[in-house]
Amino acid sequence: MKQPNRILSLLTRGAAWLGLVAVLGLTPASVLAIDLAALEARVAADETPREMLERMSDDFGGRLSGSPANHASRHRLIEELRELGLEAEEEPFMMPGWVRGPDEVVMLEPVARRLRVAAMAYSEAHPRFAAEVVHLGLAREEDYPAEDVSGRVGLVDAGTPMRGDRLAALAAERGLRGLLFTNREGGGQVLARTGNFHGHSLAVPVYSVSQEEGRWMQRLLARGRTVTVTMETHSYSRPVEAVNLSVTLPGRSAETVVVGAHFDTWELGQGAIDNGLGVAQLYALARHLRDLDLPRTVELVWLDGEEQGLWGSRVRSAATPDAPIVAMLNLDMVGDPRSVNALGADELLPVLESWQTRRGDEALPDGVVSLNWLGSDHIPYQLAGVRTIPFGAPINREAVRYYHDYADTIDKVYPGLLNKANGIIASLVVHLAQDTTLTPERRDPAAIREAFTRFGLEGRLEAVGITLPAVD
Repeated sequence: MKQPNRILSLLTRGAAWLGLVAVLGLTPASVLAIDLAALEARVAADETPREMLERMSDDFGGRLSGSPANHASRHRLIEELRELGLEAEEEPFMMPGWVRGPDEVVMLEPVARRLRVAAMAYSEAHPRFAAEVVHLGLAREEDYPAEDVSGRVGLVDAGTPMRGDRLAALAAERGLRGLLFTNREGGGQVLARTGNFHGHSLAVPVYSVSQEEGRWMQRLLARGRTVTVTMETHSYSRPVEAVNLSVTLPGRSAETVVVGAHFDTWELGQGAIDNGLGVAQLYALARHLRDLDLPRTVELVWLDGEEQGLWGSRVRSAATPDAPIVAMLNLDMVGDPRSVNALGADELLPVLESWQTRRGDEALPDGVVSLNWLGSDHIPYQLAGVRTIPFGAPINREAVRYYHDYADTIDKVYPGLLNKANGIIASLVVHLAQDTTLTPERRDPAAIREAFTRFGLEGRLEAVGITLPAVD
């Protein structure tokens, strides 16, 4: 609900606009038009969103779903929004959660050394055991050695195409007691990740191990040396209450543009890049769109549970099957916007091209594309028939390489990273709210399927337990 001072402000501005219409003979549409370039410049000049993200990151750290830090960070954001005159709505739901404990993997021979590791989500607690390490390469069925590997710990190369749950299931079938997954980035990094998208316990504990230590063990094993480790897992799964947070900016129509960004993170670092950027970008929209007279309603949603399986977007997209949503814009690690993507919903292309045209000399350098991809909160909305849009927006490698790691901290949000993107995002959201060619009709099952099958994504969806709608 609008605050009284906002209502008074809107009434006052409305009376002034109507007077101007009468004096100048202008149409209401021309008076109410929003200068996108001026809006973009104003939003891009605002340092407040980055300052808000810095305070949140430093005060609470990472925001793992169901954790005290997630709860405290969310309530800080609620207070920040309240200071803008906006009341956020909390939407709790239950999801399969996971708690990281003081896990430990130690090399016993040939060198005594505690390894730098991070357990994969849905690995479960077990007593300490000692076992020899066996190299599995990419850990596909054909990569397993011919000899009996039961009782050992498998060492997996970076770049395996196998999902965490399938890796663990195959390891259990072959009698392995655990897995060490070599990280794809160097510099002592470990990659936090989910074991699966359905919240089931992994058949054996799976750990990300630093690239340097993984390759060290590979070299030792290749020379016939024995490598022995102990493994002790204290992490465990449990149901947790997660919370989606939303703010509605009422427009002159119930038709809605949804803008979402996942609030949750892995807890090793601060989650400033993934996805503190999106958290701050939504906050920037709240600051700068709250007093605009928009033709359509804009709904800002901070989604929970993305990292462990898109849980918040699954719940929210399913809860409003008849909502008049014209488009959903997903903000996940948006850095320097170079393109905007219709994700296979080609009927969006004219809308996005018209926005590009409005941008003139500031048009995105890589233009408008329509290429579907997986791995973020747009997917449940797509499957619900909503047209979804992300940006192609790379982040400097020396910052983005640390996502999901201890070093995903606020200092990686380098100067200007948020500013430019914030302005461009605001411009697109207002354009979507204004474009009269957009309609809220949902895509039919055949169109939904085609957007995934055209890009060969149906197998990968099925592999993580997500089913495309049936077509009669």
